[in-house]
Amino acid sequence: MAQQVDTLIIGQGICGTFLSFHLERAGVPHLVIDELRPYSASRIAAGLINPVTGRRLVTTWMIDELLASALESYGQLAAMLGDSYLSETSITDFFPTAQMRLAFLDRLAQNGSYLNLPADETRWNACFRYEMGFGTIRPCYLVDMQGLLAAARKRMLEQGFLLEQRFEKEQLQIGTDQVRYGDLTARRVIFCDGIESFTSPWFPRLPFAPNKGEVLIVDIPGLKGCTTTESPVFKKGISLAPWRDGLYWAGSSYEWSFNTEAPTKMFREKTELLLKNWVKLPFTIVDHLASVRPATIERRPFVGFHPLYRPVGILNGMGTKGCSLAPYFARQLAAHITTGSPIRPDADVQRFIKLLSR
Repeated sequence: MAQQVDTLIIGQGICGTFLSFHLERAGVPHLVIDELRPYSASRIAAGLINPVTGRRLVTTWMIDELLASALESYGQLAAMLGDSYLSETSITDFFPTAQMRLAFLDRLAQNGSYLNLPADETRWNACFRYEMGFGTIRPCYLVDMQGLLAAARKRMLEQGFLLEQRFEKEQLQIGTDQVRYGDLTARRVIFCDGIESFTSPWFPRLPFAPNKGEVLIVDIPGLKGCTTTESPVFKKGISLAPWRDGLYWAGSSYEWSFNTEAPTKMFREKTELLLKNWVKLPFTIVDHLASVRPATIERRPFVGFHPLYRPVGILNGMGTKGCSLAPYFARQLAAHITTGSPIRPDADVQRFIKLLSR
């Protein structure tokens, strides 16, 4: 018997999860189709929301709006799931060179938003080697991505919102005002499927820029006593962030050109050496993970509907900033669906109307 829903969502990463959440809040019947991939970009991400970026320490695009939206959305999602997966933290940014220390001080003098100098630069001497001092970035936020996505998935299954199977592109039939997939009929389909959209029949010309990241999961028992109640994120070339089960996430790489999507010996050896030179405490490598991020050439997400195939939409291209971008743009897309409100022009896929109309 045919099943009718309003919206099909393809993928249950951070984008698909927040789009499902906002559609549910708006009362829109929908179904998520997802084959669980344990090593997808969403599931191995550190979950860090950092308000500054790059060697120049500039504030990230739209950060004030994104933080406000993220705090609200994660709070609402916590109420629905019965647990919170967002915590406030700070980044201890050890300066790797004298030039980076000067860059931090210059940026602090120009605009002190989010940047601070410590009262005591010897604070971490027992745990880390650092010669140039450090600054702090706050507030930052950590999202327990594995916990959040697992809890959301469990609830979707219980509520009948999730179909656990691989999505087969060949079975999707696009009409003028609806789509069909097997015995499912929907008014629209929205692709939140990360790297799978790179080869999409509907969005092949969007300027995706596949980007590989590798991380090590490490056990550093002595660091727990060193951090006391602060448990911040540490950074010196690579980041060291709290992970699940008392472990730490160390990484990640940012590779535009790569020969394999799998973890590599080169990354493991390089990162292990960096940790040995930086961390004074004994550590053990527990796991080595890799995934490809759905980044974009212009570092702006892809949100909205295809100019030719109107029932086909996309929410993708979040790159390394999915934890902050996904809540905001999922809300925008849900509002666009329900009220017709506009999507930000610099994120709307309509900006590629000429490419997509070929």
